[in-house]
Amino acid sequence: MATYNTPGIYVEEISNLAPSVAQVATAVPAFLGYTENGYNGNTVATRIDTLLDYTTKFGGPNQSLFSVDMGLNVSRTDKINFLMYYAVQMYFLNGGGSCYIISVGDYTTTVMSKTDFENGLALLEKQDEPTIIVMVDAVNLAKTDYYPVCQEALAQCDTLRDRFLIVDVIKDGSISVSSPSTAAVATTQLSPSSQVAAPTVNPPQDVLDFRSNIGMEYLCYGAAYYPYLQTNISYQYLDENVTIVNFVLLGSETGNGITVYYADMNPVNKSANVSISTGTTASCSFDTTTVSGTLKITLPSTTTTAAQLVTAWQSWGGARSKFNITQNGDGSATITPTTGSTPLATAAQTLDTFKTTNTLLYNQVKTKLSSQYITLPPSSAMAGIYVSVDRDRGVWKAPANVSVASVIGPAIQINNDAQSLLNVDTVGGKSINAIRAFTGKGTLVWGARTMAGNSNDWRYISVRRLLLTIEESCQRASSFAVFESNDAVTWLKVRSMIESYLYRLWEQGALVGATQPSAYFVNVGLGKTMVPQDVLEGRMIVEVGVAPARPAEFIILRFTQMIQQS
Repeated sequence: MATYNTPGIYVEEISNLAPSVAQVATAVPAFLGYTENGYNGNTVATRIDTLLDYTTKFGGPNQSLFSVDMGLNVSRTDKINFLMYYAVQMYFLNGGGSCYIISVGDYTTTVMSKTDFENGLALLEKQDEPTIIVMVDAVNLAKTDYYPVCQEALAQCDTLRDRFLIVDVIKDGSISVSSPSTAAVATTQLSPSSQVAAPTVNPPQDVLDFRSNIGMEYLCYGAAYYPYLQTNISYQYLDENVTIVNFVLLGSETGNGITVYYADMNPVNKSANVSISTGTTASCSFDTTTVSGTLKITLPSTTTTAAQLVTAWQSWGGARSKFNITQNGDGSATITPTTGSTPLATAAQTLDTFKTTNTLLYNQVKTKLSSQYITLPPSSAMAGIYVSVDRDRGVWKAPANVSVASVIGPAIQINNDAQSLLNVDTVGGKSINAIRAFTGKGTLVWGARTMAGNSNDWRYISVRRLLLTIEESCQRASSFAVFESNDAVTWLKVRSMIESYLYRLWEQGALVGATQPSAYFVNVGLGKTMVPQDVLEGRMIVEVGVAPARPAEFIILRFTQMIQQS
């Protein structure tokens, strides 16, 4: 009590309320990867709240390089597949909120390095708020580098005990089925009923590699998902980064309105675009049934006839023409290169050169490129699902039986038999959660296990993450008791505070039990958790026991027939 020496009126405020436990944030992911901006060799962890925040601070995606031939066959020619931007986009599309970005390099990187991610993890270790680790760009590392990085992340989770790792099983594979009488057949959908003999189902090679290389330590702090996801997000690119290959401009005639674009005669997929004076475009495709390498032109409508095209061609071509054109009886026309003809112009050109000179070709290529969808590892989408489930239900709800947004479907179709090999690993217990497509339901997360799939304590993601949340929340709230008197008054405050917190969790359904004592307990005091020597050495030991709610992974309905009674 204060000592007063001057006469007067004094006001004192006395707190009668016990301290309380404020639950820590449960789902704040940290993304490690390569960004356009924001990396200068001295990276810091930056918190963002929206995709706009990301683009403002870290820039956009790496503009992809494409090669398109005249058959509109598209191939990406990027040397490195930078995925960070698209992963963050996928995260927000699946319900993600605030997160941290750690740039481990920029797009000038020529080779992704294990050291880059190790440096990023060292920086992340200093951050207190992140609770989920996502390393999508790391899938581009060699397996010999990727899985050691995952092991370092798991070790960090065990050391800090406040975060959880979402692991990608790198490189898509296929499920193989073999029977004693037949050779192994690769398939992505198993149907045992169609097999004469019971087949032996083998996991994909990438799953075997994962289980062989991920190690055996700290597996309860991570969850793995399989397979990759085919998203409906298109690659971003610039017109000048799109190359039109196998392209030859044979010639043009302004008066007759004829322009012929033709691929060289060697590649298989050739096509041509012929415009005649009526303004109607005839779409052309290579006729692979002929040995001579002819182009068969199919006219787009009845307003243009093959005879009109032949007339216009002959009027323009004459002796200058590199091709001969003849009318076919089926209403089409065939262009055949003349002997010894040479093109008027050769060399690959970029898409931007056709924006004004050939809008038809330009628009066709743009349409084709718009359907070049990104295939992403599932970790970023799962991080968004973790956040949305925690926000809507709670950290004790398993992040499963939830649809994945912005996807066309999983890259590999998995059925029950195939998933049985992923979900249960009788050898090492390294469970892998499947993402599956169901008719009428879409793409669902169909697994809720940690990588410690054989552990009764830490088999389920929701149990591991709930205990991490309870532990950290109680740890932070108990900090007031440091250097307080180690006596019954302090013990009562700590016990009441933790009991009140656990009671709220029990009410919300995070803990199971018909009564409070069956759902949780908190013990502290001499003769309970401490001996006099503990008090002398300044140790206050609090024992907390909880019964976390576990997901109903297997729903078993038993039916029987009843005998007619009357």
